[in-house]
Amino acid sequence: QVQLVESGGGLVQPGGSLRLSCVVSGSILSANTMGWYRQAPGNQRELVAIISRGGSTNYVDSVKGRFTISRDNAKNMVYLQMNSLKPEDTAVYYCRWSASYVLWGQGTQVTVSS
Repeated sequence: QVQLVESGGGLVQPGGSLRLSCVVSGSILSANTMGWYRQAPGNQRELVAIISRGGSTNYVDSVKGRFTISRDNAKNMVYLQMNSLKPEDTAVYYCRWSASYVLWGQGTQVTVSS
């Protein structure tokens, strides 16, 4: 059974940076896509960024130019580099593994506040 564990969240001031990591217990190459989603209080979970097995990426418009998703197949890791963070980026961030079924990590809290 594939398991996902996120890390790297925390409290950061506006304009700061964080890098989230997601370690996959199985092979990352068995996923069609890997993605980062987020959910703020009172909001639905939304897609932030996604990366395909081939390495193509897509981002929600609100993070384009600020966030970068990447993967290290040898380490079974997916990353989300977040720069120029804004208070509206505050949310729990989840890693998502998608193949014939979908798996989620437990989430990591990101808080952007002065």
